[in-house]
Amino acid sequence: MAHDLGRTTAPADTAGPGRPRLHYVDNLRITLTVLVVLHHTAVTYGDIPLWYYTEPAKDGSGLLLDAFVMINQAFFMGFFFMIAGYFTPPSYDRKGPGPFLRDRLRRLGIPLLAFLLVLRPLAGIDAYLQLKSTMAEHGQALPYWFYYLASWDPGPLWFVEVLLAFALVYALVRFRAARRTQAAPVEAAPSRPTPQPQRPLRPRSIIVFTVCLALATYAWRILVPSDVYVPVLGLPTPSFLPQYASFFVLGVLAHRRGWAQTLSRRTGRLGFVVAGVATLAYLPILTTAASGTVDGNGTWQSLAAATWESTFAVSIVVGLTVLFRERLNHQGPKAAFLSRHAFAVYLLHAPVLVGLGLAFRWLHAPAAVKFALVGALALPLCWTVAYAVRRLPRADRVL
Repeated sequence: MAHDLGRTTAPADTAGPGRPRLHYVDNLRITLTVLVVLHHTAVTYGDIPLWYYTEPAKDGSGLLLDAFVMINQAFFMGFFFMIAGYFTPPSYDRKGPGPFLRDRLRRLGIPLLAFLLVLRPLAGIDAYLQLKSTMAEHGQALPYWFYYLASWDPGPLWFVEVLLAFALVYALVRFRAARRTQAAPVEAAPSRPTPQPQRPLRPRSIIVFTVCLALATYAWRILVPSDVYVPVLGLPTPSFLPQYASFFVLGVLAHRRGWAQTLSRRTGRLGFVVAGVATLAYLPILTTAASGTVDGNGTWQSLAAATWESTFAVSIVVGLTVLFRERLNHQGPKAAFLSRHAFAVYLLHAPVLVGLGLAFRWLHAPAAVKFALVGALALPLCWTVAYAVRRLPRADRVL
């Protein structure tokens, strides 16, 4: 992802002239990409049937997979957007509005089209054949073109679609700011934002942001509950939009103010503690709440859910940022390989997981066992497929 999900979450801008490469950010991207693959493997075998191929759990271990999915969902895509926001300002500064947007369309738009036109049909073919067979038993036909349009969605590439929208908004804000500057007197500030000195991110600021995010999420879910799909930019989880947008903005600010470099080790350790305590405090509410009450609609349980998600997301992101910065700020050849191919893995993992699911459909085993088996095979296979695809002519210019 450093150059790959890096070229998507952060357009290959991890390093620039005179700027040391942030290996810990590369390693964070690798870790988050692994979580994406395992997340969708858990959805395949858990009790949340929101994937191209699923085998709903028939034993209690499915609850463990659901818990894994819930914890991932609380923070990992928001973290991707924060990393994307972090590398957006230097890309815009170097390229300017026109080249910046053209680069975003190339690096994000082409993979999105590739998924919609090629990979999505591959991932969804089994579901189509099953539905076609069922309809044929009732004397009804199901042309593929109709199924494709009726079931349209960008799949995991919703992230790329939303990131394109964020990049467009960012470019518009910067362009309008530059126009205002040009209309101001000569002594006004230059159009390009001047570098700001590093300023420590104080705990009080983190707390205020977390509270505001929790309240914004709670209010948003009165209109967009988690249990009701409302099409917003292709998001499969539109109830998390406040987190995604605010984390992207936070990433932009973090780059300008050097926040990632100023977080102390103590703050990082405290982040893990707060994330754990918040989760333990939320568990009794989650396990005793009536069905649907944590999903939104203004209930106090939904306020508790929004508070836990926001607290957990902010705390774990702070903790992981400091941990990787202090302990994993280096890369050898293997990690560099994983980094180069990470965005291609993100793009390609859906048909790989569906293929593995179909290949092991015959195996009758507990949900957690099948998750472990398929996950262990999926990770190296995804990187192998990504390597093969990136070897195609000109593919590495996009991936």
